[in-house]
Amino acid sequence: MTDVDEVVTRVHRKEWARVVATLARRFGDLDIAEEMAAEAFVTAVERWPVDGVPPNPGAWLTTTAYRKAVDRVRREARREEKHKEALMLSDTPEPLGAIDDDRLRLVFTCCHPALAMEARVALTLRMVGGLTVSEIARAFLVQEAAMGRRITRAKTKIKAAKIPYRVPLREDLPARVTGVLAVLYLIFNEGYLTSDSEKEAVRGDLTAEAIRLTRLVRTLMPADGEVAGLLALMLLTEARRAARVSADGELVTLDEQDRDVWDRELIAEGHALVRARLATGQPPGRYQILAAINAVHTHARDVRDTDWSQVVALYDQLLHLDPSPIVRLNRAIAVAELDGPQVALAEADGLPLEDYHAFHATRADLLRRLGRSEQARAAYDRAIGLAGNTAETAYLIRRRNQLTGS
Repeated sequence: MTDVDEVVTRVHRKEWARVVATLARRFGDLDIAEEMAAEAFVTAVERWPVDGVPPNPGAWLTTTAYRKAVDRVRREARREEKHKEALMLSDTPEPLGAIDDDRLRLVFTCCHPALAMEARVALTLRMVGGLTVSEIARAFLVQEAAMGRRITRAKTKIKAAKIPYRVPLREDLPARVTGVLAVLYLIFNEGYLTSDSEKEAVRGDLTAEAIRLTRLVRTLMPADGEVAGLLALMLLTEARRAARVSADGELVTLDEQDRDVWDRELIAEGHALVRARLATGQPPGRYQILAAINAVHTHARDVRDTDWSQVVALYDQLLHLDPSPIVRLNRAIAVAELDGPQVALAEADGLPLEDYHAFHATRADLLRRLGRSEQARAAYDRAIGLAGNTAETAYLIRRRNQLTGS
């Protein structure tokens, strides 16, 4: 990758949402906003190596995308009225509503309650620009083509229902926050363990941005327990980032991590948030329970000190809110530490997760611990074939090759 390519990639991560948000505000059309932003980045790839990187890449991209959008509107008679409105806009900053952050405004705007929850989350992940359709599909455990259709249908509904691109007011936030939190959680997860084998195993830019945006949401909605829970979950997970990938690029599992390199400041902040939510006495939501599970893990100075009975009890509580196969799989992992691999395997077997690499990786580990090497090898092979993360793949290959008879 050339220096200019690296600059374009870095600018894309930083500026995409701002460019899209600016165009969407001015033209009221998410399709135009996304397409013209993409064209501006293509132009940058073509011109910057010749002309040099401009002093303000973000402003250059915004101006280029805006000009392309105006040209397109002029060519399309059906958009003539919108074009006139756009040309009448001055450079005076527009009212920001309740949210004074371009990326977060875009997230809240796309998470419109008129759309089904999965559709609004998928659309927002795409429009925010951090994830590709392929990455979003993997997050939802569906085929890429199906996810592409889902996003297209969401855009079509926005047009058909004439849903305006409008910065939400403070009273709009509660109806949209559930979708917003789901978006931020999935962005964080993609950074925590990248699903694309062509990208670095852990993307600190995504986890940092998800944490930043979640902090902003908490400022807007300080009394919302799930906002605090998600922030705590992110902080306690991020605290372990330095220990999660070895020097040779292999995933290091929780039981093998060097806990001395965990970020104790993030852990302290996360624990404080969990304790504060527990002190309210209110029934916890999904993110609060997940944060509590991570608090148990990060409280133990050694994996042998982990209170697995508490972890299982928390998963039992989570199952009442989210009885999904993935929650059941994670519970089985904890059960293996409490009741043994045979009990855990019985719980994991039969879960409808055949296309989920972590399902096969879990089965492989349980089978290995039971001495069933041939079955474990087959499960490892299946997990390796489905895994996209390079560090995780390296770990799975090593564990497979350590099986007796390999």
